[in-house]
Amino acid sequence: MTHTTEVRVRYGETDQMGIAYYGAYPLYLEVGRVEAMRAVGMPYAALEARGIMLPVRTLEIEYRKPALYDSLIRIETIVAPPTGSRLAFQHRLFNEAGDLLAEARVELVFVDAQSRRPLRAPEDFVRLFEG
Repeated sequence: MTHTTEVRVRYGETDQMGIAYYGAYPLYLEVGRVEAMRAVGMPYAALEARGIMLPVRTLEIEYRKPALYDSLIRIETIVAPPTGSRLAFQHRLFNEAGDLLAEARVELVFVDAQSRRPLRAPEDFVRLFEG
């Protein structure tokens, strides 16, 4: 399942050269994830209302080209079907010219909000990937 969204590089996310700080990229990835979850019909807020949290387990980013101040970044997010308690996302970030800026993989874990223990992905969420 693939979703695309956009975000503009803000001044506060850049260094003196007008290049997006590497630490801003996880925030761009989060925008991609949040919008992808909303697009598949399972927004984070709905999961949280059910007492389910999704903390990040792993984050890997390979930077290719710099994102520049005020440029529009296209975030392509692929949501993989959940496996057990894990949910993986693949991201690719592009500039307005279509140049690949970065590739990333983020893995989250379904966790019970009260016990903080991992739990299996909700069945209704798993069903979104069937068919």
